[in-house]
Amino acid sequence: MRRTAITGIGVVAPGGVTRESFWEQITAGRTATGRISFFDPREFRSQIAAEADFDPLAAGLQEHEVRRQDRYVQFATAAAVEAREDSGLDLAAVDHDRIGVCVGSAVGGTMALEDGYVAVSNRGQEWLVDPDYAPPFLYQGLVPSSLASELAIKFEAHGPAVVISTGCT
Repeated sequence: MRRTAITGIGVVAPGGVTRESFWEQITAGRTATGRISFFDPREFRSQIAAEADFDPLAAGLQEHEVRRQDRYVQFATAAAVEAREDSGLDLAAVDHDRIGVCVGSAVGGTMALEDGYVAVSNRGQEWLVDPDYAPPFLYQGLVPSSLASELAIKFEAHGPAVVISTGCT
């Protein structure tokens, strides 16, 4: 059996949402930390973080992908597209049954979970939640395997699609 490795690099990280911008950031010695801007941090002791300045549409995702995917899946999708482009692999020339997806993640879609909880609990006011108010893609956002599934769909990979838990490693 022959093995294949794709040697492409894709990055979505604080300080750079492409491999070039990230490399420029770290080689210049600039920090990516600053005051939290993604939400209002006034109620928290720590108000400093390293945030990824990421626009999924600018990164090439389609509107339907943005609606369906939690932010961590959007990061992985953009990085995987960049890595595939960097590799030079022509997916049309490859047997899609031999393409698999293996990614690591510590947790599923925390943003989808929070947004879903806010919706079903009347912004946290109700103890008994109303599932009729759940966002349509809540389940896909929560399940860590949706990360590999979304990438398999994107690249038409018909081989294995797995997520390895990297929590507390």
